[in-house]
Amino acid sequence: MNETQSYISPSPQGYYGRFGGAYIPEMLHRNVEELKTRYLEIMHEAEFQREYQQLLQDYVGRPTPLYFAGLLSRKYNTNLFLKREDLCHTGAHKINNTVGQILLALRLGKKRIIAETGAGQHGVATATVCALKGVECIVYMGEKDIERQAPNVARMKMLGAKVIPAVSGSKTLKDATNEAIRDWINNPSDTHYIIGSVVGPHPYPDMVARFQSIISKETRWQLKEKTGTELPTHVVACVGGGSNAAGAFYHFLDEPSVKIIAVEAAGYGIDSGMSAATTRLGKEGVLHGSRSLVMQTEDGQVTEPHSISAGLDYPGIGPMHAHLFESGRGQFLSATDEEALKASFEVAKLEGIIPALETGHAFAALDQLSLTMEDRVVLCLSGRGDKDLATYMKVMDA
Repeated sequence: MNETQSYISPSPQGYYGRFGGAYIPEMLHRNVEELKTRYLEIMHEAEFQREYQQLLQDYVGRPTPLYFAGLLSRKYNTNLFLKREDLCHTGAHKINNTVGQILLALRLGKKRIIAETGAGQHGVATATVCALKGVECIVYMGEKDIERQAPNVARMKMLGAKVIPAVSGSKTLKDATNEAIRDWINNPSDTHYIIGSVVGPHPYPDMVARFQSIISKETRWQLKEKTGTELPTHVVACVGGGSNAAGAFYHFLDEPSVKIIAVEAAGYGIDSGMSAATTRLGKEGVLHGSRSLVMQTEDGQVTEPHSISAGLDYPGIGPMHAHLFESGRGQFLSATDEEALKASFEVAKLEGIIPALETGHAFAALDQLSLTMEDRVVLCLSGRGDKDLATYMKVMDA
């Protein structure tokens, strides 16, 4: 990518620098090609935008607040603002994308929706919009994640979705994605696959980032109202596949004064063999239809990731983020399970907000930044912690 090209948009072939593209089986070519040729045209239609913006306001509950976290600011000796995606309908940022994709799918004439989910938030968000629009919904979820995210499984079923366990491999997000792709191959004509993160073949990384970019679009005018400037000094977000981060970073990527801080899951520790810190442990490879950084063995077999947070338990990273890492535009940090837990309890006690464990990783990284009272730090609070109460309770009972 040359220096004048934006970090925001991929090339026409779907590449962010060296990362991206569409590496797909021939049987999926028609589906992906249809999406690639139609998604921008549909998204720019006045009627699409009218319906999308109305649903974001009246159904999702946007704009979400930009909250000045006073006690946390005092602790870290800075000015910390939380972008409250946890206050979206369904409890996380995922609904921004599923609302957009269901409208897109209906305009493409699709009658059946499939999705993958890890923490269950994307599954719930997909089941929600399918119920809203009266469309059949099938969600693939790793058997391990079904056990540790039982409340979200119940929510999906109550919303009318069929939840199918993925029982291969690590029985987590990677395996759920594999199963969803198999389904799409077998049902190419009537099915739309709502991918929940900025991963997968082009145009998904760009499409999902565009739907999530409402986060940073709102942040700019909200910060101006509160501080007199649209630009923070730092934007911090947790990264697995990376959709909440892509949304939080989007409208700041071409602002060189804004530091982009992405936080991955270190699990038991970077070198423990039980981690999901892709930028530290991964190398270039192809996973789920795009070229990116992937955790893999010397002979190219994908290695099993680990994170206490199901939403970060993924052995790759979106191609936009891989490019931000390789180019140096983004600073990539990591936090362990223990650090994320500690930070989550701290946020609960200091601000009265119980964050998702995924977001706990972003909070944990604040210790690693040299912050001052001159800084304006925006942290994307990507989801609420209701879904993680069983994990939190184990810690409290220990």
